[in-house]
Amino acid sequence: MKNDDLSFFVLLARKGSLSAAARDLDITPPAATKRLAQLEQRLGVRLVNRTTRSLSLTPEGELYLAHAAKILSDIREMEEQIAGARAAPKGLLRINATLGFGRTTVAPVVSAFALHYPDVEVQLQLTDRPINLVEEAFDLGIRFGELPDTRLSARRVMSNRRFLCAAPAYLKKFGVPAVPEDLARHRCIVHRQNDEAHGVWRLTRGRRTETVKVGGALSSNDGDVVLNWALDGHGILLRSEWDVSKYLQSGRLRPVLEDYRPAPADLFVYYPTRRNLPARVRAFIDFLVGALGRQGD
Repeated sequence: MKNDDLSFFVLLARKGSLSAAARDLDITPPAATKRLAQLEQRLGVRLVNRTTRSLSLTPEGELYLAHAAKILSDIREMEEQIAGARAAPKGLLRINATLGFGRTTVAPVVSAFALHYPDVEVQLQLTDRPINLVEEAFDLGIRFGELPDTRLSARRVMSNRRFLCAAPAYLKKFGVPAVPEDLARHRCIVHRQNDEAHGVWRLTRGRRTETVKVGGALSSNDGDVVLNWALDGHGILLRSEWDVSKYLQSGRLRPVLEDYRPAPADLFVYYPTRRNLPARVRAFIDFLVGALGRQGD
């Protein structure tokens, strides 16, 4: 087994096509096809299912990918420790974050981090849903909410409560809900996220949690969009403190059902479990907590 075979297959799985992998490796598509064929011939199994337009991993390919990603990660960690990378942050740092928050908040942190650590090359990828950090060879993931994978470790960056809120104009026209059941009769703005059940809100008061199915005319997978709709008076919104605190303070939004608490959406930085984190990873985690933790206090 050669390291370049492992790297080739991880890249192929990440890109999803032989032509895209060939471009990254600066080789021709026929050369990439031949390289895959040689790997499959040596292993004696088919690793991918290929058609003219798509590529998918076989069960054997999924197994090979999982082991290849782990082996490459272990090799990289070993080399970093031997080379003394723990003493001076350097090398490639791959980060994944959400689209909106990544663009408005994480990207400026990365910019400031790059000025402090010029020997670290940062790749920031923004996606609308969590990805598999291990299989896609990312060092860090920055997300709101619970740990998405038991293979990961996490550090809380800041606490982040969530609120039910609406514009004063909406509440004046349609009334203020008194109990969670009232939400079913209101126009609610739904933020569609990942694979969560859409329009299902869970509210806790004391030891009792109530689940309410809400609905309305407007929903979106973009947090800024639904926030602006709430500001325009279209309905009641469930949103985090990070997003709405300034509007609650200014009065453009008013909290409703304040005795009931939705589950928090604390911000975490996730990373594959390792005994010794590379210096660049530790440095960025500390930098992120220092930059955003203060803002969340």
